[in-house]
Amino acid sequence: MANFNFNKVILGGRLTADPELKTTPSGVSVTSFSIAVNKPPRNGEQQDPFFINCTAWRQTAEFVTRYFRRASSICVVGSLSESRWTDRNGIARKENFVQVDEAFFVDAKSEMPGFRNHSDVEVDPNSPMLAGIDPNAAPGKPKEQVFMTPGARKMIQDATIEVEDEY
Repeated sequence: MANFNFNKVILGGRLTADPELKTTPSGVSVTSFSIAVNKPPRNGEQQDPFFINCTAWRQTAEFVTRYFRRASSICVVGSLSESRWTDRNGIARKENFVQVDEAFFVDAKSEMPGFRNHSDVEVDPNSPMLAGIDPNAAPGKPKEQVFMTPGARKMIQDATIEVEDEY
């Protein structure tokens, strides 16, 4: 039997709170946030969502805290990690979380929580996370114009092609 180890997580959901940017004593940016991911309906009834803790570092943390708010749709790519510690009572604890390597826009600009219209969106055109996005695009574009990075668009297109090929 081959030794197969693979740790890759791709999640799509909504932020449960505004992410907050923090800085370590050595000056490294970090943010922790939670994503609500809906479970599939069971017996026709909607199930409670999963709440998945995530941590992002450096440029990814800065990107998430700058452009996402509570209820924003987000797609993250990363790996499953575990944190172990001993609490104040001496009890060993552990927590699983997603170590986020990439984060992508999912919502159309007009659907992003906290943004009423195009003029409310402030975009750094030099951001490497936004390569290929026109921050000065005219307001009133159709809803189908989704605000996401080229990498997210390609990932979704590739997934769509795979599904279409199966039918």
